[in-house]
Amino acid sequence: MADPNWPSDERPRERLLQHGPQSLSDAELLAIFLRTGTAGTPVLTMSRDLVIRFGGLRGLMTASRQQFCSIKGLGQAKYAQVQAAMEMARRVMDEPLRQGDPLKSPDDTRRFLTSRLATYPHEVFAGLFLDNRHRVLQYRELFRGTIDSAAVYPREVVRQALEDNAAAVIFAHNHPSGAAEPSQTDIELTRRLKDALALVDIRVLDHMVVGHGEVISLAERGLM
Repeated sequence: MADPNWPSDERPRERLLQHGPQSLSDAELLAIFLRTGTAGTPVLTMSRDLVIRFGGLRGLMTASRQQFCSIKGLGQAKYAQVQAAMEMARRVMDEPLRQGDPLKSPDDTRRFLTSRLATYPHEVFAGLFLDNRHRVLQYRELFRGTIDSAAVYPREVVRQALEDNAAAVIFAHNHPSGAAEPSQTDIELTRRLKDALALVDIRVLDHMVVGHGEVISLAERGLM
């Protein structure tokens, strides 16, 4: 039970300390992060309004700098805090796939790719380049596109793989719409890349499509 003498705007913090962060709503977590509201608007009310306005925490955290800073009570300092928090989270997720480390599990790969790609508002096509022992050489974001597509050039992919001295590669791209289901275009592109890289003896191990909360492997689906 919350202490009745505890200011209402700070009760989410008390609940977090007593029951853990998983017990809080999105708005309550955001209230702890923001710390203060605006004149006449308590921070918890402000947080609820922001969650509704942006369609959830993801929408707020991935908003452009201009969108974020245009909201009363937010600004450059809080935008910098959000970006720093997201980058720290990415780095924690990246730890299992540091350069020189072997891939330990498909789940590690999924978490890494999700941390890198899931929050982009536009489509990004990336490659995880590996040596012959499946140790990570480089992660590269190769092509960027619009909200629903990115042009991918096999010739450039082959050039980059050779430059990195890769023996194998895992491709990935995000679907900003949130649905991870691969399209026929995704499948055809994967086969073209696989054929192009086979000519220089580089294996394509997988192509993963990153959605909101889901990553689909074309290799696991038998689509390669």
